[in-house]
Amino acid sequence: MNGAIEHLVSLTALRDREQLDLSLAQALGSMMQARSAGVYRVVLDKASVARWLSCGLSRPDTLLAADPSWIDPDELPELDTFPLRQEALELQAVLQVSTQPPQLDGWLTLLPLMGDSHQPGVIEIETAQALTPAEIRQIETLLKVFDNFQRLLDSSQRDALTGLLNRQTFDTTFMAASLPRTVGISEEHEDRRRLVGDTWWLGVIDIDHFKQVNDRFGHLIGDEVLVLVARIMRQTFRHYDRLFRFGGEEFVVMLRCTEGEGAMAAFERMRHNMAHYAFPQVGQVTISIGVTQVLGSDTPSAAFSRADDAVYEAKRQGRNRVLNHEALVAQGAVEETRHEGDVELF
Repeated sequence: MNGAIEHLVSLTALRDREQLDLSLAQALGSMMQARSAGVYRVVLDKASVARWLSCGLSRPDTLLAADPSWIDPDELPELDTFPLRQEALELQAVLQVSTQPPQLDGWLTLLPLMGDSHQPGVIEIETAQALTPAEIRQIETLLKVFDNFQRLLDSSQRDALTGLLNRQTFDTTFMAASLPRTVGISEEHEDRRRLVGDTWWLGVIDIDHFKQVNDRFGHLIGDEVLVLVARIMRQTFRHYDRLFRFGGEEFVVMLRCTEGEGAMAAFERMRHNMAHYAFPQVGQVTISIGVTQVLGSDTPSAAFSRADDAVYEAKRQGRNRVLNHEALVAQGAVEETRHEGDVELF
């Protein structure tokens, strides 16, 4: 029991959501003296096909984690590739099976992970002997605490109205995302892979004439528009893109893309989807978007300021458009700025 409490202390000390699954796998592997313990989440690829993402794998001498923002979801295994995981997920039930050589001489225990606001998934634990009912109850208790802690993180890191990440999490998310890292877990070899040549892009999204929506239809309808904008963002962007609400009618997106054309195409899809959505009572609502490439030396405020300048120019040009800051500088439409600390230099 003391070991379980120690693992709970370690888990609840974390604030980085991407490290939670790895810490959970490590805790379960240690508690059950397992050969391995893994956390596998369900993600959608570009065609909305469900696939398995290995979020944390713990072995006695190895810890492996995957950053989903650096993994091509189309390369991940589909759900039916691992039928036991799929069964545990669909039945929302604990499965325990004995496996024989040459695959494995031991036991696999699978437990579903399901939270209202979290990605569904499965815990997979490999042990030499079958886990006892008491051990399974201990794991289930830990998973309940884990889910409760994720909900607490949501309340502090997410916007209460839209469920998107909030302004307070932007700086830390920006710095963590822009750092180079080794990522990816291969199911067969657990080798580490890296996608080279990709970069991050930041887009600031501002709802056009939102004050008029509030003035004409009231704040309840205005809030409904904000919720629907967040929904359209989730449907338009990928599951691992970072989506923020900064407050009021302003939103921010961080996405990874190989080329600027691809990033601009993603933001153009968002603009198109908004312009063609029929908002209840309001009708058409459009957005203006400013986009900038995140540089290696960037601070969160510097990147945001460039994208925000592009939004201002989009508003000046008539709204309902996507503009790239670097292209605007090349055209002479906006001045190039560089930031040193908190000082903006022209």
